[in-house]
Amino acid sequence: MKSPHTGFKRVIHAAGYSWKGFKSTWKHEAAFRQEVILFTFMSPLAFWLGETASERAILLAVLLLVLVVELLNTAVESVVDRVGDEYHKLSGRAKDQGSAAVFLSIFTAFVVWTGFLISKLVG
Repeated sequence: MKSPHTGFKRVIHAAGYSWKGFKSTWKHEAAFRQEVILFTFMSPLAFWLGETASERAILLAVLLLVLVVELLNTAVESVVDRVGDEYHKLSGRAKDQGSAAVFLSIFTAFVVWTGFLISKLVG
């Protein structure tokens, strides 16, 4: 259904829907809560580890990427669960693929942060 809101009013309503998405994911998804807490603790370290604004942005961006992918994975899981509780191989595949995406985002963050940390400690 197309939104009846246009212009800035549409932006305000979209922000409200986004906030609802954050709140519901926080409430129902333990992994998202853990990743937000990790982001909260690691963000200040980005300002120590990164020497330039670009480096800090990269360090923060890979942490945010994990949150984005977790939100998308949770959305996929919610839709699959909405369709039904009985097992279907495509439902299982969709959930596994979402999980794999989260894994890759976490692995990417790990590689980037490890590279910066090694560079900082060795260089």
